[in-house]
Amino acid sequence: MHAPFKKTVIIGGGAWGTALTLTASCNPGDVVLWTYREEEAAIIRETRLSLCRVTGAKPLPPHVQVTSRWEDVAGADLVIVVVPSVVMRSVAQSLAKVKLADDAVIVSCTKGIEKDTCLLMSQILSVTLPQPVGVLSGPNHAEDIVLELPSLTLVGFEDIELATAVQQRMSTHFLRIYTSTDIVSMQLGGAVKNVFALASGICAGLGLGDNARAALATRGLAEMTRLGMAHGGSMETFMGLSGMGDLVVTCYSEHSRNLTAGRLIAKGIPASECQQRVGQVVEGIPNTLSTYQLARKLDVRTPITDAMYEILYEGKPAQLALQELMARDLREEKPTE
Repeated sequence: MHAPFKKTVIIGGGAWGTALTLTASCNPGDVVLWTYREEEAAIIRETRLSLCRVTGAKPLPPHVQVTSRWEDVAGADLVIVVVPSVVMRSVAQSLAKVKLADDAVIVSCTKGIEKDTCLLMSQILSVTLPQPVGVLSGPNHAEDIVLELPSLTLVGFEDIELATAVQQRMSTHFLRIYTSTDIVSMQLGGAVKNVFALASGICAGLGLGDNARAALATRGLAEMTRLGMAHGGSMETFMGLSGMGDLVVTCYSEHSRNLTAGRLIAKGIPASECQQRVGQVVEGIPNTLSTYQLARKLDVRTPITDAMYEILYEGKPAQLALQELMARDLREEKPTE
């Protein structure tokens, strides 16, 4: 078994990074929250709260160190990376210059696929860092975590003992963690569901009704599963927390940035402006492009992803794209075909 972690560092001071910092602070061990800008770190140090405020949120306890200095990351034996997917590579390169503990492990909590390379976040970290890299993913909106509402998530490593060690370190009375070794499916589930959450928001914005959104989520799960299995993943994982669970919460929760952005897109607002209006990173926008690229690379049929790509990157009207989805050839329901 891996020794208990002594120093846990969370890289990324956004809503999810702050929520995981709060979670880590509930258990023994040093906890450091690193954020890119010193002005952000200063505000969090003073308020002990995320910059994305949630009414009733529990503040970070006094023993949590908040910093923007890479020197304060040194010596960590558990590093949890919670940054937007578009900056993962640059963060990994900076982290590679830091002297971590000899037995350190890295956990990616970022849900995305890198544009053009089609690499998963764990792969970006693994080609840059010598430490073992795992993944944490599930139906977890930060807004519920900071209120200590009951939540479940999944942590995965190729080495199940490392997954168990992180499970023990991060589990609390309000966050129950399961383990897995299928980190490919975990990451694809977490990334691709953002595409369908955008589509769900478009359906809601166009007033297409509950039936349409339920159908979208169901066929989205089938599409996600096909893509994942072509990438070497397991169907069983997609039926769990980081597949179906994450898809459901992101497609229907009012906390979902992707859902909110989809509603704006339905009104004809450009994706770039949606990002500004939401005020936080909308991963579904870059994820649509990278998912589309991955599907072409693996030669997987992805009609919903294709429609979203046409809406976001080719300017097709959302109503027309959805009409074309409904007009496709009739077929037998088979999730993996």
